[in-house]
Amino acid sequence: MGGEMADGEAVRVWRKAIPEGRDRVQSRVLVAVVGALVAVMTLSALVLAYSRADRFPAFSFAVIGVSIAFATGTWLLKAATPAAAAFGGMICLLLTFWTARFEESVGRTALTPLALLFTLTFLSTRAGRRRKATAGLAEKRRGRSASQVIANLSVAALCVTPLTYVAVERLMSECCVSGIANEWINWTMKVMCLTALVEATADTVSSEIGQAFGGTPVMILNWRRVEPGTDGAVTLIGSAAGIVAGAMVAAVGTWPLRLSISQAAVALGAGICGLFFDSLLGATLERRGWLGNDLVNFASTVFAVGVAALGYRLFAFGW
Repeated sequence: MGGEMADGEAVRVWRKAIPEGRDRVQSRVLVAVVGALVAVMTLSALVLAYSRADRFPAFSFAVIGVSIAFATGTWLLKAATPAAAAFGGMICLLLTFWTARFEESVGRTALTPLALLFTLTFLSTRAGRRRKATAGLAEKRRGRSASQVIANLSVAALCVTPLTYVAVERLMSECCVSGIANEWINWTMKVMCLTALVEATADTVSSEIGQAFGGTPVMILNWRRVEPGTDGAVTLIGSAAGIVAGAMVAAVGTWPLRLSISQAAVALGAGICGLFFDSLLGATLERRGWLGNDLVNFASTVFAVGVAALGYRLFAFGW
């Protein structure tokens, strides 16, 4: 986005390589397909939570309560549109429900790294807002859209659902032998989930901090200087900030997800791979107008969790 100043705000003018109409269609398809999958998984989790409410009433109500609070809070803070906040609540519910032990607190779930992700991305989005507004790069005042939330966070939520369990079991059946099958799949899913949260945090923070304080960025393919906001451009400050933020999420997520330091390291490394893969897609497919930013973010997160799954498979079982 770009624009001129009008009454202290940037007038947003489309300046992406992809045609605006194509970008809009891609985002709508992402919401229709992945958003529908998130909604179905949320409904199934709610049904399961209801069936266990008699045995674990405190936990069941806590999961629903924190998810509603998360959605309401993001909307009231103008961090997301109403539709985006609703999807954020669903994603929060899936992450909390499927990473929990029902007899323990909801704090010992993926809710904890998710809360840190929200805090870091919220602060980085507002950091240097005037500079970004002057350059026409600031986020809309009404917050992130539903497609942006789904592009960045849906993969983390889907990684811990039964769908991913079946996928991991089938794709890596050679690893799942004897009595270690269920245990290995569950650990893999948690590593993948944390990876997705790390990548989403690193990507957003690096972009926002880089645009605000990174100065003139360079293109990741040839290291030539380009204008701020150019697809595939990176800055040293932005990249460093993103990696640090991702490391914070990986570290904080270790305890609630019951991961070892080595497992968290796999998640961090894969998340950083996703961060730079995002820039690579931006410098190639996005600059050519083939993919919009939402699909680039979604694809980068999928790539990161794929790297995590492969990395953990090699880490756990060797070559």
